[in-house]
Amino acid sequence: MAKTINIKLVKSLNGRLAKHKATAAALGLHKIGDTTVQPDNEATRGKIAHIGYLLQVTENA
Repeated sequence: MAKTINIKLVKSLNGRLAKHKATAAALGLHKIGDTTVQPDNEATRGKIAHIGYLLQVTENA
């Protein structure tokens, strides 16, 4: 079974760069408190690295 990652948006997107807003939208995060489950792969890890300061990330087994 593939590993997954829980991602939660914990900081506002107001006033952020357009690229950062687009990255959050690509992860399915639109407002504070939104949570999504994503596969643990290179693409997802890259998105997390890009906007990690806005996120809370937990790994699932």
